[in-house]
Amino acid sequence: MAAYSPWRIAAGLLANLLSSICIVFVNKWIYVHYGFPNMSLTLVHFLVTWLGLYMCQRLRLFCPKSLSASKVALLALSFCGFVVFTNLSLQNNTIGTYQLAKVMTTPVIILIQTMCYGKTFSLRIKLTLIPITLGVFLNSYYDVKFNALGILFAALGVLVTSVYQVWVGSKQHELQVNSMQLLYYQAPLSSAMLLGIVPIFEPVFGEGGIFGPWSPSAIAMVLLSGVIAFTVNLSIYWIIGNTSPVTYNMFGHFKFCITLLGGYLLFQDPLSLNQGFGILCTLLGILAYTHFKINEQEVFKKMFHVALKHRLKLVLSLRKLLEFVSTTYKGAVSFTPLQEDRFSENCIEYSII
Repeated sequence: MAAYSPWRIAAGLLANLLSSICIVFVNKWIYVHYGFPNMSLTLVHFLVTWLGLYMCQRLRLFCPKSLSASKVALLALSFCGFVVFTNLSLQNNTIGTYQLAKVMTTPVIILIQTMCYGKTFSLRIKLTLIPITLGVFLNSYYDVKFNALGILFAALGVLVTSVYQVWVGSKQHELQVNSMQLLYYQAPLSSAMLLGIVPIFEPVFGEGGIFGPWSPSAIAMVLLSGVIAFTVNLSIYWIIGNTSPVTYNMFGHFKFCITLLGGYLLFQDPLSLNQGFGILCTLLGILAYTHFKINEQEVFKKMFHVALKHRLKLVLSLRKLLEFVSTTYKGAVSFTPLQEDRFSENCIEYSII
C-alpha cells in the first residue's frame, strides 16, 4: 500500500467532511418531505456506489483485482449488521443516547486492535478519549435515557461498527487492494444481503416501499443522495486504508461538532451553554489526538531513518568483506558473479527488511 502525503490525506478528509455534511441534509430532506424508508435508502446508496465504481473501472481509473466472494463476505455481512443495529439503536433510543453510544466506537476499536492485531497505543492517545467522550456526553446530557432493549441494540451496534471499521482497514492491507478495488466487490455483496434484510424491517411494494409510487422529484433526490453516498463510501474506505480506524473515528467526532455548529449558525437550532462547552471539549480532544499522532509519526520516521542508515553501513561493510576475501584468498576461495549477487541480496534482505 502506498503512503500518501499529509496534503492528500487532508484532501481525502475534506472530501469526506463535505460529502458527509451534504448527505445529512439531503437525507433529512428526503425523510421529512418524502418519507423514503431508511434502510431502502442505504440499499440505493450501495447500488449507486457499485455502479459508480463500475463506471470508474470502465474509464480505467482503477484496475479491479480478482477476489473471491468468501474473502469479502464477512466484511459485507458486518456492514449489514452495522446498518441494521445502528438503525435499531436510533429507533429504540433517544438521539442523546444514540450519540453517546456512537462515541464508544473509538475505545472499542482501540481494544479490538490491541487484543486481536497486536497494535499498541500510547497513554497520551488513550487520554484524548476523555475530553472527547465528555464533550459528546455534555452535548447529549439532557436527552440521555436508558432502556434495556435500546442498550442491547446500542451495544451490538457499537461492536459491529467497530469490527466493520477495523476490517475495512485490515482487509485492504491483507488482500493488497486499494479502497476502490475492495469497495468494488463489497458494495454489490452488501446490496444483495441488504435486499434480503429490507423486507423484514420495511415495506417493499406499495405506499412507503422502495418500489412504491414515488414522484419524479423524490426519485431525483434519492439518486442525488446515492451519488453523494458514493463519495462518502469511497472516502471512508480511502481514509481508513491510508490512516487508521481510530483516526477516522476522531474525524467523525469533529464532523459531529461541525454539524451542531452548522445547525446553530445556518438554521438557528438552539445551542445551550452545556452544548457549547461540550463542543469545545470534543474539539480540544481531537486537536490533542492530532498533535500527539503527528509527533509519534515524526519520531517513528526518525527512528526508521536511523535504523536504515545503520543497516546500509552494515551492507557496505559486508560488501567490503566480500571484496577482501575475494582478493586475499584468490587461489583458495572464488566467487562467481551470480554468488556475489546472491550474497549482496542476502545482505540487503537480512539487514534492511
